[in-house]
Amino acid sequence: MTSALLWAAAESPGLGAILALLIVIAISVWLGTLAQRAVKKGSFLKGYFLGNRGLGAWALALTATVQSGGTFMGYPSLIYAHGWVVALWIGSYMVVPITGFGVLGKRFAQLSRRTGAITVPDLLRIRFGSPAVGLISSLFIIVFMSSMMVAQFKAGAIVMKLTLPGTTSLALSEELEDTATESVQGDSKPGAAKSTLDRRYLLGLAVFSLTVVGYTLIGGFLASVWTDLFQSVLMLIGVVILFLLVVPLTIGAPMQAATLEAMAKTGPDYAFGPGFSPSGRQFLPVSLAFSFFVLWIFGGVGSPAGQVRLMASHDTPTIRRSIVLLCFYNTLIYLPLMIICVTSRSIFPDLDAPDEVIPRLALWATRDFWGGSFVGGMILAAPFGAVMATVSTYLVVIASGVVRDVYLRFLRPHAGQTEIRRISQGVMIFFGLLSVALNIYPVKYLQALVVFSTSTIAATLLVPAIMAAYWRRATVPGALAAMLTGSATMLALFGAGWIMAFYEMDQKLGPDTSFRAYYLLGIEPIVWGMIVSMLAGVGVSLATEPPDERLVSWLFDRQDGEQPTAIQHG
Repeated sequence: MTSALLWAAAESPGLGAILALLIVIAISVWLGTLAQRAVKKGSFLKGYFLGNRGLGAWALALTATVQSGGTFMGYPSLIYAHGWVVALWIGSYMVVPITGFGVLGKRFAQLSRRTGAITVPDLLRIRFGSPAVGLISSLFIIVFMSSMMVAQFKAGAIVMKLTLPGTTSLALSEELEDTATESVQGDSKPGAAKSTLDRRYLLGLAVFSLTVVGYTLIGGFLASVWTDLFQSVLMLIGVVILFLLVVPLTIGAPMQAATLEAMAKTGPDYAFGPGFSPSGRQFLPVSLAFSFFVLWIFGGVGSPAGQVRLMASHDTPTIRRSIVLLCFYNTLIYLPLMIICVTSRSIFPDLDAPDEVIPRLALWATRDFWGGSFVGGMILAAPFGAVMATVSTYLVVIASGVVRDVYLRFLRPHAGQTEIRRISQGVMIFFGLLSVALNIYPVKYLQALVVFSTSTIAATLLVPAIMAAYWRRATVPGALAAMLTGSATMLALFGAGWIMAFYEMDQKLGPDTSFRAYYLLGIEPIVWGMIVSMLAGVGVSLATEPPDERLVSWLFDRQDGEQPTAIQHG
């Protein structure tokens, strides 16, 4: 263990980190109150769930990012552990704006404005003229996004816990959680933490839940968007500061011996595919590199959280400008992180928990600065902000699905504004309390749940969304077939992976986790899910009666006539 690692391993974030986190929380709540005033200017549904369709280019670009807690902890840990090959994994982030926004964004925004749709199921229901399509897509969204949101509550609580004085572990990984908890409680018996409530974790869970549910409850969609914008800027500042501090420290003669020591441990595999792995695992062979490239592009644009942001854009030129801005933003975030984490091998060649690499670097690089703890805390605040942004967005999408697509469509179509507001806030409180209750004894497999939820919901909804936007011949049975077969394929492959893990049968592919999917032919499940969904959607549509031509013409052709009945009442 090098002297740098010995120093960093003994350090905790300190009071500066708590101060930084409290500032982030205070600004987020203040933005929520500002959003509340803006929502009152229009109708409640359109303002609370879609921000009155007023998102500009900056807000659309930076709030449609795919940054999360994994951007600052998970992705850097993979670079540190496996080397340069992770650039292939993350490369698709660079083209997400062009493919995602370009493929679906413009058309989705046009259809949303023409139909007056507020949610994604709302848009699908009107496009196909089918309440069944709207209801089933709503149920998929509520189920899959809820599982993702529960996992994010755990991540937020852990990040909050890491900033408390006396914390020595800075890892999000679950293997290190139990060890850290045991250390805090002074109990060295294996498994002791599993039967004892962790007070630090519960305090973190309480603060995180009150903050994120509170400001989302107040300001709805706009609160989510504005805090997301603030947190995206915070992340960029954190990465740039860290890059400027760390990279110069790894250049020059004093670091040569450390670099040679690090190279001796990893060998040439650190610079080539499928990547370095001490256990001989193929982290990223060509098949997985290709399919992970697909995962991030279509996982982002296939998510209802991303689609509803596009529906809220001001106009088409706004979407074009946001594509350019997001390309620059992603480059400024991911390229420096790549360089930082590769060079960190020279500083910390023996890091036991790879996902500690960014917080450890922040503490080490700012150790001699006045206020260095605060700077390190600001960098730690970045994943906290990213998790808050994700939870806030999901709360709004889930609440809008329950209220708009279920309550108003099937239970109380003529509910007034006051009733809708109370129901919306009640749904958010319910899902917030549910997430807290399920995390008192934390859910396991956090990262795996995130990957499962993201890829499954994309495989379920992306093909029907593209069919709705571009294919006149798409029918109701075709859309339903695409959704059902896409989700069924994903569940089957993840189920096969879990069964194989239970019987300790390992394909020796991909990330080393006990909660994994089965990689059929070495390819990520989302690729198979989308292929099956597309074949089912196209095949069933061609085999069934064509849709109502008047409805299709109204949505696809330029005309000034009266709306078809299906759109008026659909």
